[in-house]
Amino acid sequence: MHVRRDDTVEVITGDDKGVRARVLSVDVGHGRAIVEGVNRVYKHLRRSRKNPQGGRLEIEAPVKLSNLLVVCPKCDKGVRVGKRRDEGGKKFRVCRKCGADLGEL
Repeated sequence: MHVRRDDTVEVITGDDKGVRARVLSVDVGHGRAIVEGVNRVYKHLRRSRKNPQGGRLEIEAPVKLSNLLVVCPKCDKGVRVGKRRDEGGKKFRVCRKCGADLGEL
Protein backbone atom coordinates (compact mmCIF):
# COMPACT_ATOMS: atom_id res chain seq x y z
CA MET A 1 0.00 0.00 0.00
CA HIS A 2 1.56 3.29 -1.06
CA VAL A 3 -0.66 5.52 1.13
CA ARG A 4 -0.83 5.30 4.91
CA ARG A 5 -2.69 7.13 7.67
CA ASP A 6 -1.24 10.58 8.51
CA ASP A 7 0.55 10.85 5.13
CA THR A 8 0.29 14.13 3.27
CA VAL A 9 -1.16 13.41 -0.15
CA GLU A 10 -1.98 15.35 -3.30
CA VAL A 11 -5.21 14.72 -5.21
CA ILE A 12 -4.47 14.25 -8.93
CA THR A 13 -8.00 14.03 -10.43
CA GLY A 14 -11.55 15.14 -9.76
CA ASP A 15 -13.11 18.27 -8.30
CA ASP A 16 -10.40 18.60 -5.63
CA LYS A 17 -7.47 18.26 -8.05
CA GLY A 18 -4.27 19.82 -6.69
CA VAL A 19 -5.39 19.82 -3.05
CA ARG A 20 -2.86 18.66 -0.47
CA ALA A 21 -4.22 17.20 2.75
CA ARG A 22 -3.69 14.60 5.46
CA VAL A 23 -5.02 11.03 5.22
CA LEU A 24 -7.43 10.23 8.06
CA SER A 25 -7.96 6.53 7.32
CA VAL A 26 -7.32 3.90 4.64
CA ASP A 27 -9.64 1.05 3.60
CA VAL A 28 -7.30 -1.49 2.00
CA GLY A 29 -10.06 -3.93 1.02
CA HIS A 30 -11.92 -1.38 -1.10
CA GLY A 31 -8.83 0.60 -2.18
CA ARG A 32 -10.08 3.90 -0.77
CA ALA A 33 -8.95 6.53 1.72
CA ILE A 34 -10.63 9.33 3.63
CA VAL A 35 -8.68 12.56 3.18
CA GLU A 36 -9.19 15.64 5.36
CA GLY A 37 -11.29 18.27 3.57
CA VAL A 38 -11.48 16.38 0.26
CA ASN A 39 -14.63 14.97 -1.43
CA ARG A 40 -17.03 16.66 1.01
CA VAL A 41 -20.65 15.45 0.88
CA TYR A 42 -23.80 16.31 2.81
CA LYS A 43 -25.54 13.81 5.05
CA HIS A 44 -29.12 14.86 5.75
CA LEU A 45 -30.40 14.24 9.26
CA ARG A 46 -34.03 13.61 10.14
CA ARG A 47 -35.44 15.29 13.22
CA SER A 48 -35.08 13.29 16.42
CA ARG A 49 -34.79 13.82 20.16
CA LYS A 50 -31.04 13.89 19.81
CA ASN A 51 -31.18 16.38 16.94
CA PRO A 52 -34.55 18.22 17.27
CA GLN A 53 -33.99 20.59 14.36
CA GLY A 54 -32.60 18.07 11.84
CA GLY A 55 -30.21 19.51 9.30
CA ARG A 56 -27.20 18.62 7.18
CA LEU A 57 -23.79 17.33 8.19
CA GLU A 58 -20.86 17.88 5.87
CA ILE A 59 -18.54 14.84 5.94
CA GLU A 60 -15.60 13.52 3.92
CA ALA A 61 -16.39 10.65 1.55
CA PRO A 62 -13.73 8.08 0.55
CA VAL A 63 -11.43 8.75 -2.42
CA LYS A 64 -9.88 6.03 -4.61
CA LEU A 65 -6.21 5.41 -3.83
CA SER A 66 -5.35 5.67 -7.53
CA ASN A 67 -6.32 9.35 -7.37
CA LEU A 68 -3.76 10.16 -4.66
CA LEU A 69 0.00 10.71 -4.69
CA VAL A 70 2.16 10.87 -1.56
CA VAL A 71 3.93 14.25 -1.16
CA CYS A 72 7.71 13.90 -0.80
CA PRO A 73 9.08 16.32 1.83
CA LYS A 74 12.34 16.77 -0.12
CA CYS A 75 10.84 17.26 -3.63
CA ASP A 76 7.72 19.02 -2.28
CA LYS A 77 5.69 17.28 -5.03
CA GLY A 78 3.29 14.38 -5.32
CA VAL A 79 5.46 11.38 -6.24
CA ARG A 80 5.20 7.66 -6.84
CA VAL A 81 6.43 5.44 -4.04
CA GLY A 82 9.00 2.65 -4.26
CA LYS A 83 10.22 0.13 -1.69
CA ARG A 84 13.74 -0.62 -0.45
CA ARG A 85 15.38 -2.72 2.24
CA ASP A 86 18.19 -1.53 4.49
CA GLU A 87 21.09 -3.65 5.79
CA GLY A 88 19.00 -4.93 8.70
CA GLY A 89 16.26 -6.18 6.38
CA LYS A 90 13.66 -3.52 7.24
CA LYS A 91 11.46 -2.30 4.40
CA PHE A 92 11.15 1.43 3.69
CA ARG A 93 9.04 3.51 1.33
CA VAL A 94 11.15 5.80 -0.87
CA CYS A 95 10.49 8.60 -3.34
CA ARG A 96 10.90 7.44 -6.95
CA LYS A 97 12.23 10.85 -8.03
CA CYS A 98 14.89 11.73 -5.45
CA GLY A 99 15.20 8.56 -3.34
CA ALA A 100 14.20 10.27 -0.09
CA ASP A 101 12.93 8.09 2.77
CA LEU A 102 9.13 8.29 3.24
CA GLY A 103 8.87 6.04 6.30
CA GLU A 104 8.93 2.42 7.33
CA LEU A 105 6.51 -0.17 5.91
